[in-house]
Amino acid sequence: MVSEPNGPRPTLEAVAALAGVSRATVSRVVNGGAGVRAAVQERVRQAVAELGYVPNSAARSLVTRRTGAVAVVIAEPETRVFSDPFFGRQLRGISRELAAADTQLLLMFVEHRDDYDRIGRYLSAGHVDGALMFSLHRDDPLPAMAERAGLPTVYGGRPDWAGAGRAPRPLYVDTDNRGGARQAVRHLLGRGRRRIAVITGPLDQTSAVDRLDGYREALGTEPDPRLIADGGFTAGGGERAMAELLDAAPDLDAVFACSDLMANGALRTLRARGRRVPDDVAVVGYDDLEPAAWADPPLTTVRQDVEEMGRLMARLLLRLLDPRKAPGTEGSPGAEEARDADADAAGLAPVITQARLVVRESA
Repeated sequence: MVSEPNGPRPTLEAVAALAGVSRATVSRVVNGGAGVRAAVQERVRQAVAELGYVPNSAARSLVTRRTGAVAVVIAEPETRVFSDPFFGRQLRGISRELAAADTQLLLMFVEHRDDYDRIGRYLSAGHVDGALMFSLHRDDPLPAMAERAGLPTVYGGRPDWAGAGRAPRPLYVDTDNRGGARQAVRHLLGRGRRRIAVITGPLDQTSAVDRLDGYREALGTEPDPRLIADGGFTAGGGERAMAELLDAAPDLDAVFACSDLMANGALRTLRARGRRVPDDVAVVGYDDLEPAAWADPPLTTVRQDVEEMGRLMARLLLRLLDPRKAPGTEGSPGAEEARDADADAAGLAPVITQARLVVRESA
């Protein structure tokens, strides 16, 4: 009794007639409402399947006051996002978790300052149920926009914007950036390196600040300012920063680059300057994404599970929106490792994931 492909769409009334229940009962079952006996729910679901009924999304949103969509806002230009595998991995984790919860993903970038007004209008107009925001900068207006709109939001990265300390505290997922940086620098010190430089990301982002702090903590003393350069979290930036460091401190014998892309850029400069890695200069990166495996020599790096971080961001938002909607993690990749983090997510608390040094040939 499935409807013909070009025939009229099955209606809620048709499902109700076939299941022998009222239209209101069908609506409650279809929209996930409570208060319907299991046997009745099963009759309605069988009728839905037999007729091939598909709920009207506009009508459904009027009943549930939900759009079934989440905005993912990345505070970076499109060119940066598609050239850095970090963002691809994080989006993969987010997309898989949202798809498992039958929730659509709407992707938004910040190309120019004018984009903030456009994004703010969209987020406040009720087009999405919530937002995931990451790669934010210290003066970013996006968190304030989400707060004014009353939009449930989860952030990627430790918050450090105006008003972030107000209650209730922002929900976010991050990795132990300080701890990861300490591991990297202690590894270099253990290999006998003494003039250890650092290539940072933009210091208006908390991940870059925390990794620089971890570098300082591992050294145990205030570093020579000539050993610090900003590479902007890009390969080209890492290449330029490495050149600046060699010009300012030609006796350096190691470099901790705060991302794998910057480490790859540093390797190019070292090769062009005739410095052997790791014989003359040891190199450690951060992320353990594809650029670490592609590097020549293979890159010692700090591993953060970027895809899992994206998954946890989406999971935390889904629980914020509706605890019943978030899919379970049993049997999924990394489920055992994520169990403690998911317990935090169930309590709507920020989640900090572990960072781990992966030793290869560059250091």
